[in-house]
Amino acid sequence: MRAKDAARLSAIRLLLAAIKQREVDERVELDDAAVVAVLEKMLKQRRESIVQFEKASRTDLAEAEKAEVRVLSAYLPAQMDEAEIQREVNSVISETGAAGAKDLGKVMATLKTRLAGKADMGRVSALVKAKLAG
Repeated sequence: MRAKDAARLSAIRLLLAAIKQREVDERVELDDAAVVAVLEKMLKQRRESIVQFEKASRTDLAEAEKAEVRVLSAYLPAQMDEAEIQREVNSVISETGAAGAKDLGKVMATLKTRLAGKADMGRVSALVKAKLAG
C-alpha cells in the first residue's frame, strides 16, 4: 500500500479473499498445503485467461493477468528443476511397481502428495505418461 503498487496490492487482496472464501465455505482453517492449492488454482485460471485474451487480441488484459501471475508466483514454494522431477518420477514408478498406462493414476496420486506446490503437475503428468508408455 505504501509503495503505491496497485497491481500487486490487488493481486494479494484477491489471494486473501480466495483463501478466506474457501475457509468460510469449508468451515475450516486452511493449512499450508490447502493455501498452496488455492494459489495454484488461481495461477491456472490466470494462465487460461491469458491464452483467451491473446486469442482475442486483448493484449492489455493479457498483460494485467501476466502481472498477477508474477505476483502470485512469488508466494509458491521453490519449484523443482527437471532433473529433480525426473528422479521423483522414477522413484515413485519403482516403488509402486507401475508397468504401463493403466498404473498412471496410482503413480500420479503418489506424486501429487509429494510434489504439491513444488512442480507443475501438468509437466509431471507428461513425464509419467512418457515413462510408462516407453
